[in-house]
Amino acid sequence: MHIQYLGHSAFLITTGTGEKLLFDPFITPNELAQSKVSIKELQPDFIFLSHAHFDHIADAEAISKAAQTPIVGVWEIHTYFSEKGCLTHPMNVGGTWRSPKHDGKVSVKFVPAIHTSSFPDGRYGGVPVGFIVSDGTHTLYYAGDTALSLEMELISERYTLDIALLPIGGTFTMDVEDAVEAALLLDVEHVIGMHYDTFPPIKIDHLQAQQAFKDNDCTLHLLEIGGSLEISKVVAETSRRL
Repeated sequence: MHIQYLGHSAFLITTGTGEKLLFDPFITPNELAQSKVSIKELQPDFIFLSHAHFDHIADAEAISKAAQTPIVGVWEIHTYFSEKGCLTHPMNVGGTWRSPKHDGKVSVKFVPAIHTSSFPDGRYGGVPVGFIVSDGTHTLYYAGDTALSLEMELISERYTLDIALLPIGGTFTMDVEDAVEAALLLDVEHVIGMHYDTFPPIKIDHLQAQQAFKDNDCTLHLLEIGGSLEISKVVAETSRRL
């Protein structure tokens, strides 16, 4: 899997079978990302939304309509965007989406997240979720906006994760301390940070954050906006160290 960071909690994940999965696109209103990422160039095959807050859905409608890309989300997200004329695929927490391509080899499991969810107009956004993404070779956890939860221990019992994408900014989600504990519960050695630095309340000290993870035998990757990471290379590097 190839993971490209688009700022805040937005990622474009390209699976080993070639599908492009876009998560929580908040790009054009994000001053840190708007000059570094063009939504016209993303061309995802599917868009996944973890919940309905503005800083996770801002560009979903525009991208969906421009590329005729389905938006995959819980029932309330499906209803909201289908009313706007977007292609949608309804899901709910606990369900597993399977790609219609490559015999469903790519799957996305909807798992619980502890947060709130409402659309910019105040309409209820359904329950927030995280995602377990697998392409048959690698598996990752995209936590979405969430607090620390013992659900993460259950995830580690059911899945062998190569990497976890965790919020680390605090205030509205887990902070660094809680994210370190989440990494331990998830039994992962590599974490990509998200939901940090975009706004003053979620700014972090990068060096202190990375040291906190290092102290617990985990690597925190803080990607530049537009930057990327290849899971296979990370896994290979870890194997060499062992």
